[in-house]
Amino acid sequence: MFSFFSRFHDALFAFFRKSEGWLPGLTARFVFAAVLFTYFFNSAKTKVGELPKGFFELQDNAFFQIIPTVVERFGYDASQVPVFPYQIIVYAGTYLEFLLPVLILIGLFTRMAAVGMIVFVVVQSVVDITAHAVGPETVGAFFDKASNSTILDQRAMWVFLLLYLVVYGAGKLSIDYLVSRKRPIRVSTRTNND
Repeated sequence: MFSFFSRFHDALFAFFRKSEGWLPGLTARFVFAAVLFTYFFNSAKTKVGELPKGFFELQDNAFFQIIPTVVERFGYDASQVPVFPYQIIVYAGTYLEFLLPVLILIGLFTRMAAVGMIVFVVVQSVVDITAHAVGPETVGAFFDKASNSTILDQRAMWVFLLLYLVVYGAGKLSIDYLVSRKRPIRVSTRTNND
């Protein structure tokens, strides 16, 4: 009886075993595109001038969103915010918010881009909680009866999706895979005595 269930299991999941190299990474990137790409792209668009011409014109809104307490210290005048480190942080944050999702979408430097996006989600959450002072219902709590809080519940799922890409990569249907196949594999000639 056990062998019947074992054969049934093997037959049923044979496709998934064969697709391990390409399906999970592609699916993770597809879900990222469907759920988070537009969210981050639209967020980044609020920080620059009218696209495409205004792409390199950072708006005051970028400072208000990324470093609100710092801008407050300078009388809400973004032009008074010091270049180092604050303006550098705002410029890097704004343009990485455009770049990192694109890298994940096309599967190029996917692991590094996913780490960057995890940092984005964590920083965004900390800023929302500390600087924008969102309420406890928005922050939520793990292991409570509600699973719809914006910060802990929703963003934990985002981080899990991105963490999958960090650990397993974009899969065989990605630029990362194509590039890795063209790179020669280095074989160590060192021995244990070296």
